[in-house]
Amino acid sequence: MSTLKYVLQRLAAGLITLFCIALMCFVLIKLLQPEASLYKNVAEVERIRREALGYDKPIMVQFGIYLKNIVTEWDWGTSWKIHYMQPAMKVVSSRLLPSVLVNLYSILLAEPLGILLGIWAALKKNKPTDYIISTAVMIFVSVPTYVYAFVLQYFIGFKLGLFPLVVSSVYDAGGSYFTWTMLKSQILPVLALSFGIIAGQARFTRAELTEALTSEYMLLARTKGLTRAQATTRHALRNAMVPILPGIISDFLSILGGSIIIEQIFSIPGVGKLYLQAVNMLDYDVFMVDAIFYAALGIISMILVDLSYGFIDPRVRMGAKKSEAV
Repeated sequence: MSTLKYVLQRLAAGLITLFCIALMCFVLIKLLQPEASLYKNVAEVERIRREALGYDKPIMVQFGIYLKNIVTEWDWGTSWKIHYMQPAMKVVSSRLLPSVLVNLYSILLAEPLGILLGIWAALKKNKPTDYIISTAVMIFVSVPTYVYAFVLQYFIGFKLGLFPLVVSSVYDAGGSYFTWTMLKSQILPVLALSFGIIAGQARFTRAELTEALTSEYMLLARTKGLTRAQATTRHALRNAMVPILPGIISDFLSILGGSIIIEQIFSIPGVGKLYLQAVNMLDYDVFMVDAIFYAALGIISMILVDLSYGFIDPRVRMGAKKSEAV
């Protein structure tokens, strides 16, 4: 029951947070006034449209109308600039698949490599292998993702010509996102997103496993007759994975929210690139759907990570008092 109460509390807090973020985004985007049209007839049509949509009313009244339409009619507004007269939710959802695929491929590549490198470094602690991995991790963690993107584009894409500089369109890829042409064009952005994840996961895994290997229960396991390999596999790795596995969930959701620049660099028609287009073109409703999507993504990430600790480790009970959890 305490777990259910904790989940409901987190959901309530998440909804309040989402409401505050939506309000701030709504106010900020409305403060950016569109450029005046040079043609009188276009300006008049724009004025009539703005009045019909309630844009001539105070901002808080507009926000109330916006929320009312969402709650009562599930109407998230209309795109007037990017895709004229198309529902804003439809515009954003049509761009979701390219973003998810690139980020999913990055996670599938980076997480196993990061964990394996972290385990290897922990097992070879204070040896040349550990120093090499730790130095590489420090370098890769410190460099922004967009730097990798430019380096990969220039050397591998432009100089060597091994992969396309930008992601292929669906038409060029044969009408599907699951063709070899599309996959080949996605390799460079996948690599650019993977380096940081590999380094971060390797560093975290090494720290957790090193602590587990030097714990008292490992000494007890060795005194019972287990070999170092058996004690490491049965005890150290299992305990080290408790904080590592929830991090994988967090990595996937956080990288999906952090690939905006990568999508712009590699011309990926995803929600990140759409976000920048909505800001530049002042397509209000598309911007709001995109902003709420990213905010909800971060909130869901935090809730899932917290809940995953309780499912992975039975000793952790969400919402329990400290005296009960011991």
